[in-house]
Amino acid sequence: MMKFTKRDIVSRLPLFSLWVLFAAVGVVLDQLTKIAAVSSLKGQGVQPFIPYVFDLVYVENRGAAWGMFADHRWVFMSISTLAVILMTAVLFFYAKEHKMFCISLAAVISGGIGNMIDRVANGYVVDFLRFEFYKDFPVFNVADIFVTLGCICLAVYMIFIDKTIFREQKAAVEVKENDKNG
Repeated sequence: MMKFTKRDIVSRLPLFSLWVLFAAVGVVLDQLTKIAAVSSLKGQGVQPFIPYVFDLVYVENRGAAWGMFADHRWVFMSISTLAVILMTAVLFFYAKEHKMFCISLAAVISGGIGNMIDRVANGYVVDFLRFEFYKDFPVFNVADIFVTLGCICLAVYMIFIDKTIFREQKAAVEVKENDKNG
């Protein structure tokens, strides 16, 4: 288990504050775009934005992607709350690590909080962005973009930058190969 001194904790605060600020900006951006969507898109139907590519359409999403598990918002709230708390703790303790790792976590936290605000305030998440060329893709919002890009960047970080996540698996494979060859 990692032990931290008061000095260790204090030394993390400036960078942690930066990552929290990044997440807060994402939440504000998400909420502002949702306010704009409610005021300008609600009841308007599909509004072309980039012809044949991207539309704007107001949707009240009471579930997850594609509306799955509709009306189970407390499940999403519980999972989201736990995930945000755990990721925030990880972000604090690893605030001095690689910037891509921290930005990725902050983005996922930001998106999680943005959608959580909707679930608490409205009982649903406001979605309004839709790919016109692939109508079966779920309508989404800025918070979803933050979560998706954060997860992609986190995966890239873990696979290509900090390869220690796979160290044990690689060591096991090397042992097997050495046993075969030896």
